[in-house]
Amino acid sequence: MILCNYWVDTATVAPARNRWLPLQFVALALVWGASFLFIKIGLQGLSALQVAAARLDFGALTLVSLILLLRVPLPRQVKVWGHIAVVSLTLCVVPFVLYPWAEQTIDSGLASIYNAATPLMTTLVTLIALRAERPGRMQLLGLALGFVGVCVVLAPWQLLGHGGPVLAQFACLGATLSYGIGFVYMRKYVTPLGLPALTVAGIQVGVGAVLMTVVVALVDRHRMDATPAVVLSMVALGVLGTGLAYVWNTRIINGWGATAASSVTYLTPVIGVLLGALLLSERIGWHEPLGGAIVIAGIVLSRRGSR
Repeated sequence: MILCNYWVDTATVAPARNRWLPLQFVALALVWGASFLFIKIGLQGLSALQVAAARLDFGALTLVSLILLLRVPLPRQVKVWGHIAVVSLTLCVVPFVLYPWAEQTIDSGLASIYNAATPLMTTLVTLIALRAERPGRMQLLGLALGFVGVCVVLAPWQLLGHGGPVLAQFACLGATLSYGIGFVYMRKYVTPLGLPALTVAGIQVGVGAVLMTVVVALVDRHRMDATPAVVLSMVALGVLGTGLAYVWNTRIINGWGATAASSVTYLTPVIGVLLGALLLSERIGWHEPLGGAIVIAGIVLSRRGSR
């Protein structure tokens, strides 16, 4: 139970426990790095809306189970639920619909490139909304360096020639903008409330699950083909990539801030490349380890600039 409380902490982030944040940052990069693969597999038997709903449903089931097991209290104020509902829309519902919709017509690798723009979008929103957390020169340099590293890893010059419809690519950019708004909104309106990370994540994913389940029931007539691969990919995407991941994400935002927390999206494409090489015997080009080193350097530089 002690280990469980470190990884799905029922308390707010305290300085004594900040040492766990780097481990949770890495875990978040691992599970989110595999998300685009899980989405692609899920689309073999589900529609984009069904993928989003399944992801949120499995995530909500995981978080509600943890809340009941650990007896985590829920807030009673309507205003608090309203703020977290906004976070649910921006961090869950909108991007979880846009990415599967986009991956119906573009490569998952290209989608992950666009996802790496999340820290840049977060920085832009931060400049407007969070005066106390505006990034300094070193943070901006680190973010720019990280984006260059992602481009080197994934070699967009090899993908853009057959990247798919323009609308799908704009959908990916819309998802990153939604993430940026969600990160900053949470930092400004939810973090000061001092709620347990598990509480915030549970309400956030739960609200999204209810909304998407209703939407699918009302408007989606796609016939599901729930093969074992599709089901397993949705379970992994929901339990890990949505359930536990959003607890870790909330704690990282609380402890490090919105801009630094969003830099996890620089590592996720790198993880995707490594998983492909190790599990699918994909060939690693010269640019991938080089880009990975640049990404890590960018994150380190960004973290130093935030101190």
